[in-house]
Amino acid sequence: MAQLESEIRAWGESLPGRKISTVFIGGGTPSLLNAGQIRHLMQTVRDSFQVEKKAEITMEANPGTVSFDRLKGYLEAGVSRLSFGLQSMQEEELQYLGRIHSREDFLSGFEAARAAGFQNISVDLMSGIPKQTMESFEDTLRKTAKLGPEHISAYSLIIEDGTPFAEDENLEELLPSEEDDVRMYEMTEKILEEYGYHKYEISNYSKPGYECRHNLGYWSRIPYLGVGLNAASYLEEKRFQQTESMKEYLDQKNFLRYFEEARPLSWEEQVEEFMFLGLRRTAGVKETEFEECFGRSMESVYGPVIEKAEKGGWIKRNPDQIALTQQGILFSNQVLSEFLLSE
Repeated sequence: MAQLESEIRAWGESLPGRKISTVFIGGGTPSLLNAGQIRHLMQTVRDSFQVEKKAEITMEANPGTVSFDRLKGYLEAGVSRLSFGLQSMQEEELQYLGRIHSREDFLSGFEAARAAGFQNISVDLMSGIPKQTMESFEDTLRKTAKLGPEHISAYSLIIEDGTPFAEDENLEELLPSEEDDVRMYEMTEKILEEYGYHKYEISNYSKPGYECRHNLGYWSRIPYLGVGLNAASYLEEKRFQQTESMKEYLDQKNFLRYFEEARPLSWEEQVEEFMFLGLRRTAGVKETEFEECFGRSMESVYGPVIEKAEKGGWIKRNPDQIALTQQGILFSNQVLSEFLLSE
């Protein structure tokens, strides 16, 4: 914790007077920290930067690690938004994922968060889980939505190389089919709409006015600073990442090293990111904003790509705006790859 706070202070000295509109305390499992530690951490942030009075301050929480007293302390420390990593309401699915919490842990944690005074709660759900069925996923969606969290993130499981899942020879038999995975995605939007949620990004849904401001900043290419082990940042058109070695991090003296060594993104890379990130939002990207950022019209850079995607039913075009269609979202990786510029 001391090294983390030293890094925050170092950046505060390097970026004097910088205003902060969102803070995201992510993990790992930050809810393993007690309220006093979070209070001290947030005080360091406030001493180092100008945190806006109505800043969105999110903290991730594992349902199996929280209590009323701890949650009340987080709220008093300035945390205004809580993000629970539920994943599933089904015990068998949670166990297969290796989660340390149960459904009851989540339900009691959610109730405690409301009792503590949290009025902005997000819940993470996952589809495409081994042993998951259409019926079990619908049950998870409806039970979660009935609780009324202000925000729900619903992601599909991605199997990463080197993980226990990737090495499981029987995994293919346990996973939902590709067709069911697509149906789960389509069902998510339909069911959550019934409960008053709107989709504002490929995998994110919220009640009106409760879109995650921090994540919207990512997708809009707003500069952000990540501090701590392996944290990623985007500052002055540079993308860089803190070391993933705990020993190296604890021995570190120059916290700005990776920023100083990073090269600025090229014009082409900035253009690609504008499209990749912006098209994740259901609102899409504005052509006037593109021209203001890059000094060229979107048509002059991507005319044939946009025309092809529009004819294929992947992109819809309105005055000054293009966005992915529902079909485009389902094949977003393929669609977005079309916006890579020739090297």
